[in-house]
Amino acid sequence: MAEYFEKAAQLPTTFAHRLFGSLGSWLLAGVAYVGGATLLLLQSFYWAFIRPFSGRRIKHAQLVKQMVRVGFNAIPIVFLVIFFVGMIIAFQMAYVLRRFNVVEYAASVVSIAMVRELGPMLTGVVMAGFAGASIAAELGTMRVNEEISALESIGLNPVGYLVVPRLLATMIMVPCLTILADLVGIMGGFVIGTGLLGINYTLWFNRSIEFLVYKDIYTGTIKSLFFAIIVALISCYEGFRVEGGPEGVGRATTRSVVIIIVMVIAADCFFTALFYFILD
Repeated sequence: MAEYFEKAAQLPTTFAHRLFGSLGSWLLAGVAYVGGATLLLLQSFYWAFIRPFSGRRIKHAQLVKQMVRVGFNAIPIVFLVIFFVGMIIAFQMAYVLRRFNVVEYAASVVSIAMVRELGPMLTGVVMAGFAGASIAAELGTMRVNEEISALESIGLNPVGYLVVPRLLATMIMVPCLTILADLVGIMGGFVIGTGLLGINYTLWFNRSIEFLVYKDIYTGTIKSLFFAIIVALISCYEGFRVEGGPEGVGRATTRSVVIIIVMVIAADCFFTALFYFILD
């Protein structure tokens, strides 16, 4: 019996050790991850914006190829998602505003929500699954097949050769996709407002632009640029860290999508607070 109580007294201590040990391990792993990703970002900016002045040019064919792959090929899925979201918002807001007999102001809600928040954020989330997963899987496969080591052996820097074209292509195309997605989302609301709710075309258009200001447009574009950096950086970093063969590629792909989505939403929250509360 005495041994039983002695073991029971030791349980809280053992649990606390395991708990704080796990928290410490997660914290150290998080710090190491952030440090590695930051180092990769700094190296990418060096090879993208400083190194070209010393003679190392970026191959435009690779950049254009990645722009088509990341941006142009993503147009159908991005537009489809944003269009339906615009329709959903119009439906939901019309249901609420109908009680106050101001259904036409659903147009204002759709346009503001799209330009400020949903357009940039949903584009970033869709790109996490479309471009982020593809980049992570591609670079991870190259790591497993030792193609990246082969590049290093012939004197090519993997960051400059592999990461920079993907980073620049994403930074160029995601803001463009976001601007177009905003228009498509507003069009989705327009279809519902004029087609099913019976609102006049001119009235819906006037309400759509009535409360929009330039700040909404440029803040959404700035956010989309940072979302693009997150998508390219995390996917490339996960691809470079792959270990364990094909299974490691699958884990890195899944992990990159999850981390990108979380980071995009967190960054959206930060920039919303920054632009509309701290700097307002």
